[in-house]
Amino acid sequence: MEREKRNDTFFSRKRSFTFGAYGGVDRFTCGNDTSPESAAENTLEILDSPSSESKTFLSASSNHRVTELFEIIEKLQGSRIDEQRCEFPLPLKSHILTIGGELPLTLPPKLGGYWIDPPLERLGDESPTSSHHSLDSESYDIMERDAEAKVYHEFFRSRYHHSFTAVDPSLGPLVLSVCLEEEENKLRVILRMKECSLHGVFSVSLFPNIPSAVELAKMLCDRVAVSKFEVVSYLKAPGLITAFDEHRVSPNFKFGILYQKDGQLSEEDILGNNEESGDFKDFLSILGETIPLQGFSGFRGGLDVFHGQTGSEAVFTSFHGREIMFHVATKLPFTEGDPQQLQRKRHIGNDIVALIYQEGHTPFLCDAIKSHFLHCFLVVRRIQKAEEETGGAVYQVSVTAREDVPPFGPALPDPSIFTDASLLREFLLAKLINAEISCYKAEQFSRLELRTRSSLLESLQTELSTRSQCMMGDPALSAMTSSDGVRGVSEGSGGFIENFKRAIRVRSHSFETLGVPRKIGGTASQKPKICDKDGESVKSPGSQPALSDCWLPTELKDQASPQEET
Repeated sequence: MEREKRNDTFFSRKRSFTFGAYGGVDRFTCGNDTSPESAAENTLEILDSPSSESKTFLSASSNHRVTELFEIIEKLQGSRIDEQRCEFPLPLKSHILTIGGELPLTLPPKLGGYWIDPPLERLGDESPTSSHHSLDSESYDIMERDAEAKVYHEFFRSRYHHSFTAVDPSLGPLVLSVCLEEEENKLRVILRMKECSLHGVFSVSLFPNIPSAVELAKMLCDRVAVSKFEVVSYLKAPGLITAFDEHRVSPNFKFGILYQKDGQLSEEDILGNNEESGDFKDFLSILGETIPLQGFSGFRGGLDVFHGQTGSEAVFTSFHGREIMFHVATKLPFTEGDPQQLQRKRHIGNDIVALIYQEGHTPFLCDAIKSHFLHCFLVVRRIQKAEEETGGAVYQVSVTAREDVPPFGPALPDPSIFTDASLLREFLLAKLINAEISCYKAEQFSRLELRTRSSLLESLQTELSTRSQCMMGDPALSAMTSSDGVRGVSEGSGGFIENFKRAIRVRSHSFETLGVPRKIGGTASQKPKICDKDGESVKSPGSQPALSDCWLPTELKDQASPQEET
């Protein structure tokens, strides 16, 4: 008893949250001392102190010591279930109650940081009989994540063209492709840089002679300072260039679906739902088809299709040539005794966009689900049962996203009411896809994608340059193996996590191909290259490195992403 009191006195926990249910950071305070070192010293004190009390503990049998140790660990981890709790802000709730009518679908968090559409001030008397703006599913356009990604494949690979590489002192690696379209008397040029790819078309009649590679590059970007480009003569270069250009293009998407019952405000209440009402099943049938996971051959979105470890069913659909897998919380495994339901959150917490289906009139709080990945929520509430007059259920929709996520279409009708199930499906699927593409423009994702692109471009430039020299018979590279070089990219969700893993694999593969020894156990048989000033190493899934010519740390090469590639 005395030891338990002592432990309770020594340790208290600061609030923290996990990275998509992974990488939780626990901080302890000891008395008035807030340093982690002090907490660690006190832990050792409990286990190794020479005091009479500790001596009794240490002199006990081995089994008794193990039991005591696990009791201490359990005590320290016991409050972990409270780390991600989100208290409903009572003042805000009281304010909303004064608006009149039903509560809104979505409420902003107490500290802000999210935008909501439609905004709260627009919430008047929305009802199924309200007048609607014209709704037309043909206007539900889907955004392109990279509009220039397929230009090379469409205009260059079927024509005779040349590619060039260079390393600019300020811009870094450059890869230039030039194609002469004689039938239209045009020059088509693509310049790939770390920040972006620039595409231009020039009339040949503007030039007395065909411009050089340097001149063409400067036409697209006046910051280019190289004096010459190297010609790419590697026969498989078009495949490598196409793989780089299209590394963000994928027809596959995965989204989370959460089921919120009336009166549920916290994350653990929402994730803890197991039963699916008839209304919820009807809504899922609007989105897609419920399919058995065992042996499923389509895009699986990280779900287990062999051993049933992620449930037996899922919701899947195809939409305008895109495959979509939904992570439905109620269909993912439920763990007894785990209020946080990490088996569910490991999937939904690592999605970028999630859909909340509400039964009742309890609003969804924007930051109720703690995750570094989730940036946008679509909230749907059924507001009327099926009736003869309407021919079906009526749904109300709201959208919320973090403040650095740009707005995206299709626009919500005013009021945001849907009476047609097929129109609701078209709207939600287009909105979900556009939401994810727009989220990649948020600061966190755009920064990580820039680092991934920089790494892939550097690997591409190195591969093309070295292979071309080998083709020209450079004796220094005559010992190069006959490997196929950088592997193409054809699958995955097109997210920055998958691309980052590819960047790591590409870099590792390039080192092996070029005969460069890897660093093992902190030593290497060859002096490593110097990292540039932007070189970083990764300690957690929350940050990604700017991979340069420095050696990859072992923990980075072996790190598994929370998002699975499929």
